[in-house]
Amino acid sequence: MTAVLDRLDVPAVAERLDTDGVASTPPLLTPEQCADVVAMLDEDERFRSTVVMARHAFGEGSYRYFADPLPPLVQELREQLYPPLAEIANTWAERLGERTFPDRLEGLLAECAAAGQHRPTPLVLRYGPGGYNCLHQDVYGDLTFPLQFLVMLSRPDEDFTGGESVFVEQRPRQQSRPIVLRPRQGEAVVFPVHHRPKRGTRGFHRVQMRHGVSAVHSGNRHVLGIIFHNAR
Repeated sequence: MTAVLDRLDVPAVAERLDTDGVASTPPLLTPEQCADVVAMLDEDERFRSTVVMARHAFGEGSYRYFADPLPPLVQELREQLYPPLAEIANTWAERLGERTFPDRLEGLLAECAAAGQHRPTPLVLRYGPGGYNCLHQDVYGDLTFPLQFLVMLSRPDEDFTGGESVFVEQRPRQQSRPIVLRPRQGEAVVFPVHHRPKRGTRGFHRVQMRHGVSAVHSGNRHVLGIIFHNAR
């Protein structure tokens, strides 16, 4: 995994986030690693909670939050991707006059603990035929790290059809802008948790972002979600 992360072009990711609000990466997981994570869904001891989305009007499908300690693969992804994303997050903070974040994940998690946010937030999501996810933001407490990512575990058009990743940029005094991505197996998408800076005629301003999933037409779609801040 280290070799793959070494090939991550952080300046290119930062540029795409500035331009489009979302950014794709090369494959971070092999097909075998993707299959290993999908198999974890049936191992109850790995998870702290399960959410059936229809019960809460979130959509159709289910997701499970990992318990501590996280599986080594998930922990490694979270730890290795945090520092380059913290660089981007701190650039955003300077542009918007907001707080900055620690350089390493353990520093962020210590701040989360001090704020009463102790529960891990990485999760695996499963959507079957007709499954979808309403537009939302993953805010779990007062302390929110501004970037997160998803890794596609299934093979689009082989394991499932439909099920595009959907992002909506809510522009001030303008109509919202949709963004649709279809990552391949093992690829990741980096995107804002709630807002990002956007340059206007008078400098940078906040633009709200939401994300969701369009309807799956057939098969099963599995995704690993990595959120860096913990939950209350």
